Amino acid sequence: MADQPIALTPRPEGYSTWLADLKTRIHQAQQRATLAVNRELLLLYWQIGRDILERQAQQGWGAKVIEQLAQDLRQHFPEMKGFSARNLKYMRAFAEAWPDAKFVQEVLAQLPWYHQLALLDKLKSKEMRTWYAQKTIENHWSRNVLVMQIESRLHQRQGSAVTNFEQRLPKVQSDLARESLKDPYRFDFLNLGQEAQERDIEAALMRHVTDFLLELGAGFALVGRQVPLEVGGDDFYLDLLFYHLKLRCYVVIELKAGDFKPEHLGQLGFYLTAVDRQIKSEHDHPTLGLLLCKSKNKIVAEYALSDKSQPMGIAEYKLQQALPEQLETNLPSIEQIERELQGNDE
Repeated sequence: MADQPIALTPRPEGYSTWLADLKTRIHQAQQRATLAVNRELLLLYWQIGRDILERQAQQGWGAKVIEQLAQDLRQHFPEMKGFSARNLKYMRAFAEAWPDAKFVQEVLAQLPWYHQLALLDKLKSKEMRTWYAQKTIENHWSRNVLVMQIESRLHQRQGSAVTNFEQRLPKVQSDLARESLKDPYRFDFLNLGQEAQERDIEAALMRHVTDFLLELGAGFALVGRQVPLEVGGDDFYLDLLFYHLKLRCYVVIELKAGDFKPEHLGQLGFYLTAVDRQIKSEHDHPTLGLLLCKSKNKIVAEYALSDKSQPMGIAEYKLQQALPEQLETNLPSIEQIERELQGNDE
């Protein structure tokens, strides 16, 4: 006889709240379990790599010992992946790159193994690897996003916009605000040519809003595009309006398809005043402005900002450079690279 469906009784008062709390605790437990497994695996890999380094240094073992070790480990642990000769060489490189066991345990163990390989393959200095590792943890980047940020040289762009934040904001907020802006912003994902106009760029950014928010960085939340404001009976429209969760303030972004001109800041300042008076609450910090233009003269930008009383920044944006069609078709996709990596670890 088939099981009869269980008749559901009305949920008692407080049940829904309790259920929501249980779901949260289960998800948190699952995350902790995943992190614990990853931590143990990373520490094991680091210890194996350290052992290989020490034995090669102390006993003069050559590179062929790694091939032998791979064969023996795979024979004894056939159900476990990750003991290929290639991966053992990565373990050796991992331990050599990070000799500080405490840093590995407390920081790096938060990142999966494939993130570690990206740091090893893409970056040469310990300082840069540390910077990108910490940014990855802070922003919860996937491996693909980490690689993209490295290849777009985020460390050179972060905090590089020309701003007057130091003069117009308290130090704690000024430092965070400056680090929240970049120069230049990379809009390669829009697939637009250099001749694109402001409205074309705005519309494309909204179609790729997830990528846009990723490029803006942690903390930005989209409020809207072409946000209407009425001042003195006249209508005005903000190109893009965001709220920054860490800075606790609105951010107005204005796009200019051409070179920066000092008069652009007058328009941006007007919008900041309107947002402060009509949208900002008493709990929000003063609204920030970011002018994005195709190019700028840095000295002219600094001069133009020097007498502005409102916090503003100026940065460039870069659209996609077209690749020759033949070269484009020869480039491997991320999926192909991932399949090749996984195949080598079998």
